[in-house]
Amino acid sequence: MKTDPHSVAALKQALQRLPGVGPKSAQRMAFHLLERDREGARQIGEAIQQSLSKVNHCRRCNNFSESDLCPICESDKRDPRVLCVLETPADLEAIELACIYRGMYFVLMGHLSPLDDIGPDQLGINALLKLVEEESVNEIILATNLTLEGQATADFLLDLFQDKNVKVTRLARGMPMGGELEYMDPATLNQAFADRRSA
Repeated sequence: MKTDPHSVAALKQALQRLPGVGPKSAQRMAFHLLERDREGARQIGEAIQQSLSKVNHCRRCNNFSESDLCPICESDKRDPRVLCVLETPADLEAIELACIYRGMYFVLMGHLSPLDDIGPDQLGINALLKLVEEESVNEIILATNLTLEGQATADFLLDLFQDKNVKVTRLARGMPMGGELEYMDPATLNQAFADRRSA
């Protein structure tokens, strides 16, 4: 027998749409917000509404933006000849936080996944091709994740750009700094050996 008011049940159901949130976590969050932090709940609701009304996609790099071009694409301090292709805005943020890259980006907003009906059209790959053709891009860095889907997406893009007059590279993969050999999985070790370089 259901004991929750309809609006509480709807809140719990809505919270389950977040990644990694199951029924128990959603219930804990909903009850916390209603019992102890109604002001926090109001702030979350307002922030979500504001984001939904203001945030779209940058017309150049496809990242989230409140204007036609995002701050990175508007910057004259970035190198437009180098383009890093990523799966998500979170990946872009991780690279920006490291302060190691000064080129431009293109965010796919996902990866190829036929089981989820995500193909090249859903990832804006035509917009990526147009960008590379219209701008003087010398190098494309494929920085997709090291998952099966990420690898398949990188391989697909590699095939697309093979006949274009542009250098295509991938991020180096292998052992992380501070990693110990005995704890490495076979795939990581295999990649570390394949990507070895002169000492």
